[in-house]
Amino acid sequence: MPTISPFHIAIPVHNLNECRIFYRDVLKCEEGRSSDHWVDFNLFGHQLVIHYKPKTTEELHSNPVDGKEVPVPHYGVVLPWDTFHTFAKELEDKGIKFIIEPYIRFKGLVGEQATMFFLDPAGNALEFKAFKDMAQLFAK
Repeated sequence: MPTISPFHIAIPVHNLNECRIFYRDVLKCEEGRSSDHWVDFNLFGHQLVIHYKPKTTEELHSNPVDGKEVPVPHYGVVLPWDTFHTFAKELEDKGIKFIIEPYIRFKGLVGEQATMFFLDPAGNALEFKAFKDMAQLFAK
């Protein structure tokens, strides 16, 4: 399996300061460089940049998956199994309102994974997941 390199993702936010506090203080992402229009964060070893963009009236779309409505678009990272569960508990303790609460998909099957979805203060959907066996990340 190839080495996984850090990714870079930039997301729009209409409330830069509120999202800065959320990513830094709630998700515990280390803050990097910034300007008055953007802020870099370390999101579990990946570069996340929030960029100011005026608010739109576009509504969040979703697709049915496993009887749940998965928000589209969404972004996030795959975490180690134990890290996912610790992180999920920390979010629950902080009162995060989940779109899809932490649960296990494909329990006992190929691709068994934990997943959860929630929104940042700008309405961007985040998914964090973990695989019981990381070698099954792309298993069919």
